[in-house]
Amino acid sequence: MAKEKKANNKQEQNEVLEAEKQTATEEAVAEKEQENEQEQELSAEEKLAIELDEAKDKYLRLYSEFENFRRRSAKERIELISTASSDLIKELLPTIDDFERAKKANENQEDVAVLKEGFDLISSKLFKALESKGLKVMETEKGTDFDADLHEAVTQFPVEDESLKGKIIDTVEKGYYLGDKVIRFAKVVIGA
Repeated sequence: MAKEKKANNKQEQNEVLEAEKQTATEEAVAEKEQENEQEQELSAEEKLAIELDEAKDKYLRLYSEFENFRRRSAKERIELISTASSDLIKELLPTIDDFERAKKANENQEDVAVLKEGFDLISSKLFKALESKGLKVMETEKGTDFDADLHEAVTQFPVEDESLKGKIIDTVEKGYYLGDKVIRFAKVVIGA
């Protein structure tokens, strides 16, 4: 029995030692897990800080690229505007040359019919050059309805014919379209 008691005591001691070892191991594992969690939290914070730095860098680069694009676009737009009329001017230069030749020829010319014909030719050449660039004359015939989107009323005159009231009775200045856009309103007289 004494041997059995000793064996039981040894067994109990072994069990207690085993339990203590297991508890110590569990505590060590728990501490290790807690350290890992803290490292992961720090890692997450560090990861967020790195991501934030990358996002800031990306933002700054994108902002710089946009600023460069904006400056380049503004410069190109200014150049385009300054040279936009060069095609039209090139087309008008021969007409200007014609006017200069006509002035020289007219100094000694006494035939009015020849002068009129020369100026008609130059005028038609000028208008053809402008038409090739999209210029169109606005039709404002007598009796046409007044349209505030196309016409500018200069004055009103009383009319005897009732059908002309509120309608165009005379055109003071022609109106013009460039493409489909009105670039100059027709100045008209309206019947009252």
